[in-house]
Formats: sequence, structure tokens, C-alpha cells
Amino acid sequence: MASVFQKASTFLGGSDGDGSRKQDEEGESLTTVLETDDDRSSLTILISDITELMRRRLEDTFDPKQTGSQDDHLSALVNDNGESEDLDKLSDEERERKIQKVLEKQKAELARREKEVGEEEMIALKASALEFFDSWRDAVVLRVGEVVNSRKTAEKHSKQADPELATPQPESGLEGVETDEREDTITEALVKIYPPVETALRKMSKEKRILILHSVLLLLLSLEHYNAYSRVLLLYLTTSLGLSAAVLSEDEKKVARGLLSAAEKMSADEETKKRAEENRTARKWKMGVAGVAGAALIGITGGLAAPLLASGVGTVLGGIGLGATATAGYLGALAGSGVLVGGLFGAYGAKMTSKAMEQYTRDVEDFAFVPIERPGETEIEARRLRIAIGISGWLDDKDEVVKPWRCIGPGQESFALRFELEALINLGNALTTLVTSAAWSYAKSEIIKRTVFAALSAGLWPLSLLKASHIIDNPWSIANQRAQKAGEVLADALINKAQGERPVTLVGYSLGAKVIYVCLQQLAQRKAFGLVENAVMLGAPTSSSSADWRRVRSVVAGRVVNAYSANDYILAFLYRSSSIQFGVAGLHPVLDVQGVENVDVGDLVKGHTLYRHATAPILKRIGFEDIDLREIGREEHQLAEQEKKEEEQRRTAESGAKQEGTDISVGEGEVRRMEQEVEQKNTSD
Repeated sequence: MASVFQKASTFLGGSDGDGSRKQDEEGESLTTVLETDDDRSSLTILISDITELMRRRLEDTFDPKQTGSQDDHLSALVNDNGESEDLDKLSDEERERKIQKVLEKQKAELARREKEVGEEEMIALKASALEFFDSWRDAVVLRVGEVVNSRKTAEKHSKQADPELATPQPESGLEGVETDEREDTITEALVKIYPPVETALRKMSKEKRILILHSVLLLLLSLEHYNAYSRVLLLYLTTSLGLSAAVLSEDEKKVARGLLSAAEKMSADEETKKRAEENRTARKWKMGVAGVAGAALIGITGGLAAPLLASGVGTVLGGIGLGATATAGYLGALAGSGVLVGGLFGAYGAKMTSKAMEQYTRDVEDFAFVPIERPGETEIEARRLRIAIGISGWLDDKDEVVKPWRCIGPGQESFALRFELEALINLGNALTTLVTSAAWSYAKSEIIKRTVFAALSAGLWPLSLLKASHIIDNPWSIANQRAQKAGEVLADALINKAQGERPVTLVGYSLGAKVIYVCLQQLAQRKAFGLVENAVMLGAPTSSSSADWRRVRSVVAGRVVNAYSANDYILAFLYRSSSIQFGVAGLHPVLDVQGVENVDVGDLVKGHTLYRHATAPILKRIGFEDIDLREIGREEHQLAEQEKKEEEQRRTAESGAKQEGTDISVGEGEVRRMEQEVEQKNTSD
């Protein structure tokens, strides 16, 4: 078997004993792209360097000396104190005293973090995360080495990995990037989060670099999964090769369509199944007479590639420039098994929307993944190698389950998570009534005189608002508890591979962000790694405890984004009865955890209810990789309209209260009107 694999490796891009090369007669392969030993070594070294960089960043999550961005610390200081202090205006003695106080605080904070990461649970989490990563990395390095060089060479490069980050030339940027503003933002975020690693391969022609990226994607799929770490590796490879995320995304779409089209034909073709069985039983005979090409396919795919090749996988995927034989060889067993393809896509994408999901309704009412459809796409065309799940935190109506997430672009197969409709609609009704009331208008004017944090810590809430609190507190409490349970159920669904073997991106606002937070905590507790690529939480009503966010960071392979607004007085009010010892993630940055991106969206989100209309503008700001250009302008317009509408409603309420002679600082009449309005809305819904 080893000799067959060596022949296959030679044919598909490796070298034989005397260094001679055999070219794939059916088109390009890594043999023709990587023409010299130096070229082949450059690719294996690059893969080793990238995975080493990924491992170091995972270790940084548990390093108490890694405290994240200094800008985040300054932002938190300004938000907490209301203003920053200019040390230059102090006397030498006062300045020295202030500096000494800061140093003592930093020393105490370091001791706290060291104790935090030294706890038994955190040590175990770190060990499990690194064990999973190392197992994945070994499989990747060896798989690439089998095709490009040899196992021995690949292992050597892996052990000697010492990544050197490249300095992108500002005048050239990344090739393949459009010139519009959105692409510039995405490229900037891409290079910042996944900085290019120095490699000689970047000097190759663009066509060759695209073929290298395409080939590595197929090799990763041959591991019979496409987990979150594999996807992050490809993003690093993309920037290192000077390509754009759009190139990778388009390639992923073509590969998904090719695999599913070929698998569909094979499943429908009984003759194909018969030939697959014949190949399996006659494997030894074929290995003796098939020659180099046949040996390569049989050695790598177990004799199953030929049937699926006949169904067209090589032809479909070879359209990007890679030869059909090389394509099937790189895909390995996946090229010859409709069952494996089905497993990759979660039974061809149906698992997330099938009756299998009904088992979860025992714990959470109406738990379901709702597909976000794109007009004109067939069922196969809608499939992707990646999944995105958007989660709304409160609802105006049932359509709000899906509407905020239509901004997610076509690079991912998109779903909206629907859960506890009644509870979220009741919360939405209460929120809308509260923020458009005269009582809230007065309360906000009083709170803004101080800071939101002063109001939180000292309980400086106007009497009118406290009298109206029962209108919002009960629906918030109920929905908050349901979100907790929904997060646990979502984690269970992901662990059970409802999404197949594909990476998941989670995006949510308000209690939708709480669902994501709880889900990730559950994944950490259950040591479930490689499932989630990105997690984007907007206005999260959760603790900002560094210990909790360290757990979150450990189970997300790509980006963890905390979008917050210090202007979110509604969230502060809703959180007032909870423990604020560790802060609130939706109100200020999460500190002291390396790898958490904190984004201040206070200029976009003047209040908690505006998050629903701010999803696209926020995703645009953070450089979210997949966003629908058409939806950005529409949502920006709706955000402005909603802000204007709420302000007009507040003014109308104030005017009505004054005409009736009601003192809105007490707001008795206003509270009664609010109660009646909420009751009417809930009845109509």
C-alpha cells in the first residue's frame, strides 16, 4: 500500500527517487505549478508556518500577559470615568502618584489573570484545545506532504516552522480585490486578522497562485471534513499568496456545486453504483495493471474515484484549471463516495431543515433553522461549504426572524435561528413602547447628565422609569431565560453536526447575541472544537468577564467580535438588577483576552432597539467577509428612518403628557398608557 501511495504522490506532485517528474496529461496539477524542489518546499513550509502561527494565537488566548488592544483599555477608562485625565497638567508629585497607582493596579490585574488561567478547569480547556488543534495540524501537514513532497519532508518542515509575517506593499495590496469601499474594508480586516506569511510563492503568476489555493482546498476536503481551522488556514494562505477573500469564496462555491452535482448523478445512477462495487472487489487486479494514473486514483481513493469521475466531478472542478485526474486524486475518498459528500453537507443540506430538528423543541419551543433563500438559485446552487446562522434578539413580527440577516452575502449558506416566537414578540412590543414613551425620554435626559456606568453602579434611575419597569422586566426576564436554553440547544445541534462537516459563523444581536454566548460556553464545556469559524455579537446582554470570554475565544477558530455601545441606556436599564461586577459586554470592551475584537458602534446605535436595523452597517464596519451590497444601503436608510420614527413618537408622547398636565418626571399617566399599549399589542399578535 505504501508503494502505491508513493507512486500516487509522485504522479500528483511529489518526486520519485531520481527527481524525475510525470505530468498529468489531463491538465494542470501541483506538479506543473510547483516546478522545482524549492517551489514544493515553499508550499509545505508555508503550510507549516501558518499552522504554527495559528497555534501560537490559540496559546495566546490562555496567556495572562496577553491583554488585548490598548485602545480597548483606554476606551473602557473613558467610558467608566466620563473623561480621560491629562497627566501633563498635573504636578510632578501628582503625576508620579497617579502612575504608581496605575502600576499597582496593573500588577494586581496580572495576578488576577494568572490565577484565572491557572485554575484546573482552564488548564484542562487549554490542553484539550491544543490537543485537538495538533491532531488537525498533523493530518493537514502530512496530507499536503504526501502530495507535494514526502511524509518525512513534511514532518521536518512542521517541526522547524518559524513563521515570518510579510509586510504587504500598500501600493499593490492584494490581487483580485475590487476597488469599491466594501472590498477595501474587507481587505483591510482580512490582512489585519490573517496577516500574510512571508513566502516565495507570492512571486508566481496569479493563475498559478489561484491553482495552489484551489489544490490545498481540495486536499483539506480529502480529510472528509471542512472544519473551522481548515477554513482559517485557507484565509491565511489567501493573504500570503496575495489573493482576495473573493477568490477563495468563489472557489468554495464552485467546489460545493461540483461535489453535489457529481454526487447527485452518482446517487441516481445505479450503473455507477454497480461499477463502484466492481472497482472495490477488483482492487488488487486494477492496482497491478492500471499504470501510474490508475494507481494514483486507487491508492488515494480506495478504488472509488473512477465512478464519480464518470459523473463529472473532475470535469466540473477541473474548470478552474486543475486537471480532472489530479482533482479526483486530491479529493481522495470524497471524490468517490456520495455518502461522504452527503456527510460533508449534512445529508446534502437537508439536515438543518428536516424533522430531525423537531427533537430540540422538547427543550425550546419552536426551535428551527429557517433558510434565507436567494431568488433564482436551485437547491444545489444554494449549497455552500460554509454556514452562517443569524439570530434575532427581539421581534416586531414573525418576519423579523429572517429580515435582519438578508444582508449576509452569497459566500455562505445562510439560515436564521427561530426560537420562542411569542416570548421575543412580547419583548419587542414592550421595548418599542418603552423607548417611545415620554417617561423614557425624561429618564434618558437625566441619565445622560452622568454616564451609563454611573447609573448602573449607583442605581441612578428616575422614579418614572422605575414605576414603568414592570412593563419591560417580565418579558425581558422570560426571553432572557429562553435565550439561555436556546444557546444550550444550539450547541447540542452543532455538536451533533446538523450543519454537516462545515464551519459555522454565528451572528446575533441583543438576546440573539446571548444565545451565541451561551452556545460557545457550552462548546467549551464539552470540549467541542473546530465547529465555529466566526462569532459576531452585537449589543450582547452578557458578562464581559475575561474568564468567560477566554472560553468563548478557545472554541472559535476565526474572529470573535464584540460590538458595543456606551449609549445603550436600555441595555443598562435591563441589566440593572443583574450582577455588574464583571461589566456588560454590550456596553463596553471585553478586556484582557487576546483575540477578541471590540468595536464601538455607539455612533450607529443610539439605543438598543436600533440594533435590528444596524446589522448590515455594523457588519460592513467590521469588514465582515460575506455581506450583500444591495442590503447595506437599504438597511442604512431603514436605520435612519427608525431612529427618526422613535424620536417623533417620543416627542408626541411628551406633548400629550404636557397637554394633560401630567408631570413626566413622575409619569403616572404615561405609565398607564404604556401598560395599555403593550397589552393591546400582545393581544393583536
